[in-house]
Amino acid sequence: MDSFDLMKILVGTSSENDYENKQVIIQGITGSFGSTHTRLMKGYGTNISAGVTPGKGGMSFDGIPVFDNMKDAVESTGSTITGIFVPAPSFLSAGKEALACGIKLIVAIPEHVPVRDTIELFELAKENNAKIIGPNTPGVIIPGTMKIGIMPGQPFTKGTTVVLSRSGTLMYEVSYNLSKSGYGQRLCFGIGGDPINGTNLIEALDMVRRYDDVDSVVVVGEIGGDAEEQFAEYVIKVGYNKPVIAYIAGRSAPKEKKMGHAGAIVYGNYGSAESKFSSLQKAHIPVAKSPAEVPTLLRRELRR
Repeated sequence: MDSFDLMKILVGTSSENDYENKQVIIQGITGSFGSTHTRLMKGYGTNISAGVTPGKGGMSFDGIPVFDNMKDAVESTGSTITGIFVPAPSFLSAGKEALACGIKLIVAIPEHVPVRDTIELFELAKENNAKIIGPNTPGVIIPGTMKIGIMPGQPFTKGTTVVLSRSGTLMYEVSYNLSKSGYGQRLCFGIGGDPINGTNLIEALDMVRRYDDVDSVVVVGEIGGDAEEQFAEYVIKVGYNKPVIAYIAGRSAPKEKKMGHAGAIVYGNYGSAESKFSSLQKAHIPVAKSPAEVPTLLRRELRR
């Protein structure tokens, strides 16, 4: 598998030293959703250099120049990163425009994106050697440095654990419990709650598994699909030897009921909690019974 160096795209190197050189564009910056989170991202330290809203070029939002299109925004800033905050029906066109202008990382926030639109954009991203996180993702955060997305900054602290999550709110809760127990995070991001993800759990692990400054990984999964089963197989296949802890949400959910996320639906044993526990056990990955238990299991594994 070809490794996509997410940290290098976000901050220049595996350290934050080149961070100020990494500029971010926000598509949909003047909308109610985009504007609110742009302020929060900027306040956290994210280097937002431009925004795009058709018909509002020439404006300024909180000191950030707004352009009519991605071509002008990219030419002005040289950015290779965009956060998409547009409504779901506009996601495909916004993503196509970004990729056509040389964007290499798309953080896709919208939910309820039509599956056909998602698949089409994923294929286009592959052709352009680009990566999409999401859609229906809370985003990506390097604690203490920058964030692109809708997650609050408070639960996260700087450290050496990577958190990969299918759920936004559970990513916050697990990270809060880790932080409270003294386990800061190197990088956290949401895979997204849709049935099809631009970056799955395997690809996410492959992005970070060679970083020397990462000593452990926490996976926040949920019922539905087979993402966790495939992840467990990949851990075995590559012989990943750093501690991995998992938490699976929805173990008590009734079968064949959609539980919040479009991807969280169980048919028979397919996507069931039992199926996931079994696969993770084969990979020697402990599964926490609650978010609060994750730091306890992590402490135990790190001491081995």
